[in-house]
Amino acid sequence: MLMEQPDAVSDGSPVLVSACLLGLGTRYDGGHCLTPELPRQARRGVFVPVCPEQLGGLPTPRPRAEIERGGGGDVLDGNARVRTPEGTDVTGAFLRGARMVCSLADLLGARAAVLKEGSPSCGVCRIRRDGAPMAGRGVTAALLTRKGLRLDGVE
Repeated sequence: MLMEQPDAVSDGSPVLVSACLLGLGTRYDGGHCLTPELPRQARRGVFVPVCPEQLGGLPTPRPRAEIERGGGGDVLDGNARVRTPEGTDVTGAFLRGARMVCSLADLLGARAAVLKEGSPSCGVCRIRRDGAPMAGRGVTAALLTRKGLRLDGVE
């Protein structure tokens, strides 16, 4: 789903956007998922690129990671972990990144975010488990939801 134009754009509030959707090479593999409509929409308002995983201290490229059970809310509550396929626990970096994005939202007065579906950080309606898509929210999306931001997911 791609939003038409977030209400926050029309009122001048900044909108947080997954950096990979704007064409920045921030994905785990160093690539991006440029969504051509977003740079055009950015001309009508202030879009702030964010990558929670980089903000949390993870390098790019980095191993793919998944929430081991549950979703981002479970990670926030301490009931689930985020791990790489090799079993490395990267939960701390995911939590730091989510908090950094929320701090940025507070600092800028952002009330909306456009995030990358399927991501263990940014997934709004969908994450991945064992490489397969499943319903769920990523860690950052869950924290932004708890803070009351409007989220839109982009495939």
